[in-house]
Amino acid sequence: MKRAHLPCKIEVHAQVRIRVGVGAPAREGAPMLKIVQDAAASNKSDGGSLLDEIVRDGARQMLAAALQAEVAAYIEAFADQVDEHGRRLVVRNGFHAEREITTAAGAVRIRQPRVNDKRIDEVTGQRRRFASSIIPAWARKSPQVAEVLPLLYLHGLSTSDFGPALTQFLGSGAGLSAATITRLTSNWQDEARAFNQRSLADVDYVYVWVDGIHLKVRLEQDKVCLLVMIGVRADGTKELITLSDGYRESTQSWLDVLRDCKRRGMRAPVLAIGDGALGFWAALREVFPETREQRCWFHKIANVLNCLPKSAQPGAKAALAEIWNAEDRDHAETAAKQFAAEYGVKWPKAAAKITDDLDVLLTFYDYPAQHWIHLRTTNPIESTFATVRLRQRVTKGPGSRAAGIAMAFKLLVSAQHRWRSIRAPHLAAQVRAGATFKNGKLVEPETNQTTQQQVA
Repeated sequence: MKRAHLPCKIEVHAQVRIRVGVGAPAREGAPMLKIVQDAAASNKSDGGSLLDEIVRDGARQMLAAALQAEVAAYIEAFADQVDEHGRRLVVRNGFHAEREITTAAGAVRIRQPRVNDKRIDEVTGQRRRFASSIIPAWARKSPQVAEVLPLLYLHGLSTSDFGPALTQFLGSGAGLSAATITRLTSNWQDEARAFNQRSLADVDYVYVWVDGIHLKVRLEQDKVCLLVMIGVRADGTKELITLSDGYRESTQSWLDVLRDCKRRGMRAPVLAIGDGALGFWAALREVFPETREQRCWFHKIANVLNCLPKSAQPGAKAALAEIWNAEDRDHAETAAKQFAAEYGVKWPKAAAKITDDLDVLLTFYDYPAQHWIHLRTTNPIESTFATVRLRQRVTKGPGSRAAGIAMAFKLLVSAQHRWRSIRAPHLAAQVRAGATFKNGKLVEPETNQTTQQQVA
């Protein structure tokens, strides 16, 4: 038997207590909502549209009640202030023009009450103005809707699809045009420039990951090469350091980036992790010569496998895992020798990629074992930029270099809130303090020998 949908409407009933402002008294009289059957209403609407109407109507009435209570509390708070004729200085003054607010519950039309405040600000000499804490002046979207727009754009929704897609979901396309997103990208460019000019004197990065990410620019022939640095602070948290436009990851481009970071107060990190093909290493040795180097195993494995036939790749990949996943440096060096003996005769280039860089491939053994999983690869950058590449596939690349940098910056900032701290974050401070680790374990100072030297 098919269940009939009962027509209904929303009425205002009951009482709620609403407190507005600091120290403001709770007010009675703000209505609550109650759903009752409406015999006069049409029963032609299906369940979905009826539910949406209930939600929107309920949101509208609750919002109107909250605005009325807010204004009433504001007027009552200054009821004792009168002019020379005994008239109140703060009174109601009708309503503003009706407008539509796009909220998570859909589009809601409201008429906001107005306040006539005749009080004079002693500092500025101008009349005071009532400002609603519920709906800011000229607001057209709730903060939740405003936040979701850039995320949808960054994760692949085309600007021309915003109106049709969100109108179906929110019931209105107001403020959701392509022009809105264009203004957002312009704001992101300003934010990216300000970010790359901030001071780094108050932060201390123990580890840094570096990489160059290439993006195709739709309206230009050259690709964008984004030079990215992500750091680990002394408390173990990850943070974007800089995002710059470079030229093919050249040494000069990285020199410009590192010199700029140093000029802004950045201290030399303890360890840098990156791809061996970068011009970064020559630049690092010039700007921060005390920083140690760790090559990315993810990139190294890919380079080695490219030198081998497909039939030999599975065995070589397993042999490489015996190196980077060894329990200590001695076992890793033994596994590296075995790899060179097995593959060096037929494929000397593949073996040389390991043996020539073995020292900087095994640097991570001199740091806490809990950090090894973070220090062996540049995965924090690679995983984050997967969303950038997704956006590029949808739009065939950004329209300009500036737009590409702004898009990548906003994605990184958005992703940064979800980054987890490294394992055993407290050990990062010990690494910065100069503690010695051997095969992942802390080496305690020889107290007896120190005592004897002091006595002598």
